[in-house]
Amino acid sequence: MSARGLIVGAARSGSGKTSVTIGLLRAFRRRGVRVRGAKSGPDYIDPGFHAAATGLPGVNLDSWAMAPALLDALAGQTAAYAELVVLESAMGLFDGIVAEPGRSGAAADLARRYRLPVLLVLDVSGQSQTAAAIARGFSSHDPEVEIAAVVLNQVASPRHEQLARDAIEAIGIPVVGAIHRNPDMALPERHLGLVQASEHAAIDAFIERLADTMEKSIDLDRVADLASPLAPMGGAFDAILPPPGRRIAIAQDAAFSFVYPHVLGHWVKSGVEARPFSPLADEAPGEECDACWLPGGYPELHAGTLAKAANFRAGMTRFAQTRPVHGECGGFMVLGDAIEDAEEVRHPMLGLLGHETSFAKRKMNLGYRQARLRADCPIGKAGETVRGHEFHYARVTNPGNDEPLAEIADGGGNPLGPSGARRGNVTGTFFHAIARG
Repeated sequence: MSARGLIVGAARSGSGKTSVTIGLLRAFRRRGVRVRGAKSGPDYIDPGFHAAATGLPGVNLDSWAMAPALLDALAGQTAAYAELVVLESAMGLFDGIVAEPGRSGAAADLARRYRLPVLLVLDVSGQSQTAAAIARGFSSHDPEVEIAAVVLNQVASPRHEQLARDAIEAIGIPVVGAIHRNPDMALPERHLGLVQASEHAAIDAFIERLADTMEKSIDLDRVADLASPLAPMGGAFDAILPPPGRRIAIAQDAAFSFVYPHVLGHWVKSGVEARPFSPLADEAPGEECDACWLPGGYPELHAGTLAKAANFRAGMTRFAQTRPVHGECGGFMVLGDAIEDAEEVRHPMLGLLGHETSFAKRKMNLGYRQARLRADCPIGKAGETVRGHEFHYARVTNPGNDEPLAEIADGGGNPLGPSGARRGNVTGTFFHAIARG
């Protein structure tokens, strides 16, 4: 199978990239195309929508966090099982960090590396011909990034569409679609982004409506013709995080859900057994497992239920006495002594680490992270560097007395100090690990 690919990009978040991507994925699937979605950058939620739209796993392709060999291996693996790959940009097409060339985290890095054309989604609300100036800027900004065509979004009327379309096509960029304002296309959001596909009521009917809109609004044949061959050469999975055991208990429910598809997928392909359990259903990690992973998610929305989950609490305490337990972000919060919810109610947590966190006293923490590990743990060995990201609103109100797990720096290498905690077999961090540094 020979895959072709393209990137759906925009000037900023909130321009409609995700709705367009999901709708295109399902519309092509309806046509019998074996289509897969991919997401640039560290996003857990959109790959879940991509998977729901296509029936095939999503993947993250992160040019900053992933070494080039791993990036190529994942892109090649995705292309090997697809006819068409639609890669959704995070934020704006060129948004990333100042880093070594080709490793900014921006979707533009992937456009250059794989020579993928960009389908530019322009939100034209509040403008008409000015959209051509924006399209011209995108087209001329980087000669190695091809803006192949434009889709107009948030169009108010046929006249509005014609004004914007004529101005853009006059500068030589084709317009292959125009999506008129439709509140039914909006995806529900909360503090960490979109509500996850697994929590979306009637998700398949919603995706079908998005596909209906794209089929009506966009020339799918022209979009398919834009795509160019996606065939990365070589690549290696050496930088994938090592599995912490052969049988891993993974918390999985509405409170714990942020697991990168490339990490878990590679572990399973290498023979690891992932044994999901639900803390919200008061389940404990399986005694047959040799490691336990509490991923991120939304424990602050379910703190009362977790505090009352006696079997989960007892089982975690018992498990941690003899085997490694690791928590990321929300999982790290649950490993601590307590979580204060948005109403300032304090809920006791596992107490396997000594910190306390608050969702009432909120502060946004966002950015890439480089972590040099101080001790062996489920994400690596002492002295190794792990790349990942941090995105949460919780604040540490009591740091506790545990030893830090890592020394962290931001994406540019600027030191941020000690991070995370470790006690016995238990470790945790606020940053999400993506790959070995």
